[in-house]
Amino acid sequence: MTTPVPKSRDHGGGVDAALAVYGGARADWIDLSTGINPAPYPVPVLSRDVWTVLPDQNAQQALTDAARAFWRVPDGAAILAAPGASALIARIPAQRPAGRVQITGPTYNEHAAAFAAAGWQVDNDRPGSARVMVHPNNPDGRMWSAADATADLTVIDESFCDVCPDRSLIHLADRPGVIILKSFGKFWGLAGLRLGFAIAAPGTVSALNEMLGPWAVSGPALETGTAALRDTGWARTTRDRLAADAGRLDRIVTRAGGHVVGGTTLFRLYDVGDASAWQDRLARHHIWSRIFPYSRNWLRLGLPPEDGWDRIQAALT
Repeated sequence: MTTPVPKSRDHGGGVDAALAVYGGARADWIDLSTGINPAPYPVPVLSRDVWTVLPDQNAQQALTDAARAFWRVPDGAAILAAPGASALIARIPAQRPAGRVQITGPTYNEHAAAFAAAGWQVDNDRPGSARVMVHPNNPDGRMWSAADATADLTVIDESFCDVCPDRSLIHLADRPGVIILKSFGKFWGLAGLRLGFAIAAPGTVSALNEMLGPWAVSGPALETGTAALRDTGWARTTRDRLAADAGRLDRIVTRAGGHVVGGTTLFRLYDVGDASAWQDRLARHHIWSRIFPYSRNWLRLGLPPEDGWDRIQAALT
């Protein structure tokens, strides 16, 4: 089945639009419409040079080395840092002549938009010369396997996989035609840093690098990313906290009448019957949530900051 690509891409966020309807100041709102860690990695004190000179090769190599160790990247795969995974998503379709790409939905819609813009036919069901697998999937948390990676060009978007590293398909990264994407903004909670990675065969990485041009990643992003990827203790502690908080959120929502559909420990997907009514209910307490144009029942919630739990409880009681 050919998948229509919406002219207006549906995303989380949009608190400014909610302000216009429900009032309040931006600081009054809790934004649960995204899957960003609400307790981000503490940004280290940065060297003064990162703001005043162009990023040098040593800083880029330090980040690449840290990424290779953290994600256990195969020796035969190369790593490319980019200004966000979205910058890579936009350029990947040009890696092959346009054909049919299988993108099983519902899923993150930037992939379909990028392939369609490059002249590809986007199909939900039929295999093609390319395939995109969001792993785990956004919004339902579906997981894929190595057996699914059979297309000539296989994009495996692991933007949310740092919460479950044992399920990563990173061992496929040195296979010709496979591109693993990693996002820094979700698990580490630093979406504004704009840092993402493509991990693939050296030739693929080289071609993407040419498209991005020189100095694609800022000095502050290089230095912060290196420190974070080296901090494996923070990562372990964070996974435990996210798992506990996801369970806590499930208990609150299910007591209020919702049912867990899936998700990850960074976001939860619920069947709430009338998602628009639930979004309105939460918004009246200045809590913004995510609903979807393709489902009247699904509500997606990210995790709240530590001081937001009582407000969620009050809104749903």
